[in-house]
Amino acid sequence: MDDQSGRSYGDMQGAVRPRRRFIRPLLGLLLFGLLAVGGWYGWQAWNRAHQPARRGGPPPQSVGAATAGRQNIRVLFNALGTVTSLATVTVKTQIAGKIVQIGFTEGQKVQKGDFLLQIDPRPYQVALSNAQGALARDQAQLKNAQLDLTRYRTLLAQDSVARQQVDTQAALVRQYQGTIAVDQAAVDSAQLNLAYCHIVSPITGKVGLRQVDLGNYVQPGDATGLVVVAQIQPISVVFALPEDEIQAVQEAINTGKPVPTEAWDRADQHKLEDGALASVDVQVDVTTGTVKLRSMFANPDEKLFPNQFVNAKLLVNTLQNQLAVPTTAIQRGEPGTFVYLIGPDNEVHVQKVTLGPTDGANVAVVDGLHEGDRIVTDGADRLRDGAKVTVPPPPGAAPTAANEKSDQPRQRHRQ
Repeated sequence: MDDQSGRSYGDMQGAVRPRRRFIRPLLGLLLFGLLAVGGWYGWQAWNRAHQPARRGGPPPQSVGAATAGRQNIRVLFNALGTVTSLATVTVKTQIAGKIVQIGFTEGQKVQKGDFLLQIDPRPYQVALSNAQGALARDQAQLKNAQLDLTRYRTLLAQDSVARQQVDTQAALVRQYQGTIAVDQAAVDSAQLNLAYCHIVSPITGKVGLRQVDLGNYVQPGDATGLVVVAQIQPISVVFALPEDEIQAVQEAINTGKPVPTEAWDRADQHKLEDGALASVDVQVDVTTGTVKLRSMFANPDEKLFPNQFVNAKLLVNTLQNQLAVPTTAIQRGEPGTFVYLIGPDNEVHVQKVTLGPTDGANVAVVDGLHEGDRIVTDGADRLRDGAKVTVPPPPGAAPTAANEKSDQPRQRHRQ
């Protein structure tokens, strides 16, 4: 019986040993799983503790901001204008003939009286010689008739000739005098035609593209002319303003000071020239309700070109020490004209504003804001009333204490 019991105890010991070998790995896996779950819950708790904004709603939006401040605001009247030369002349020939000389280059600046073209003068020189010959002949005949008249009058005094013959001779003298006048006119006409062969610039300006070439036959009826000469310096800009703005323009003129005018390119990106108002039309165009104005520009660099479209900006007044904000901050919608005002807690609120004149990138605020108010200038399209925002510091600015404090947990986490 003892042997049987001993065998039974040994068999039990052998059965327990394989079970222990399976239990130990299972315990290790269970412990690893518990540690992984605990670590995940711990990371989630730390993340929630260091990102409180996610518990209350969407994160703050990054926006651009500016501060309302005071500055001088220029009152500018803007209008589309046309650059207009004070004198533009299409040079045409006054006689017919062949061009034998061209004395200018295209785009050249010329003074009044400078030589431009020469038409063949020989036919007109011949005509002048012919007229001068006829004048000399008739002058000789007139002189002879006058001598005969003197003799006849002497004979008449001696009662040696009839009065009729004296009267006839006097009429012949007057006839030759008339012929001399006609001959002199023919000479003057021939001299004038000869002068027309030498074509000069009628004004001071710049010549355009040549319309004829050397050797062409030209005549007064040609529509295109020979060349165009336009005055470039000074030059004017003609533009129109609504009749409601003319009163302010007239008040600026009545001060006795020049009314400045700026000429900008058609895209309104670059200023071309500074000038001053020269004249205002005397009547309102009833079809458009506008009045035309002309401003003069010295145009030393020739940035203004005849018939060029420009944006004219007329300065009629300067408002001193006005509250102003960037135009990019102005929003328009259901409340009307408004801005997003940034509160001390970086929460934005819709603030209605009343605007004044606009001067470039800034606009005057008549009512609705105070000096020092912070308003959103960029990113307003994604905002709503009561939204939280963050305003990043300008590039290169030193980080604030609040920014350094908010960065510390992230640095520890990266470590």
